Amino acid sequence: MGDQTPMAEDPPAAGSREAAARLFEEAAAELDRASGHCRRAAERFRDGEVPGATAHAWAALGHLREAEHGLEAQARAHRLRANL
Repeated sequence: MGDQTPMAEDPPAAGSREAAARLFEEAAAELDRASGHCRRAAERFRDGEVPGATAHAWAALGHLREAEHGLEAQARAHRLRANL
């Protein structure tokens, strides 16, 4: 049996494409959750519930950062593959 290590010029394997798809789906889910918290924060601010609004605002930021973290990891990996 030969070496199964993919070469740099080989097209991405189906497994790595699936992993990339999952990463983007999870980022989308995190952004959806962030959006929900933003809407809830707006409602709470309008109702004068500042502590609750602030909690949702921070939760939104946390979901945003989580999405960003996954996408950043993907970008860092791809920077090594890009050719100039």
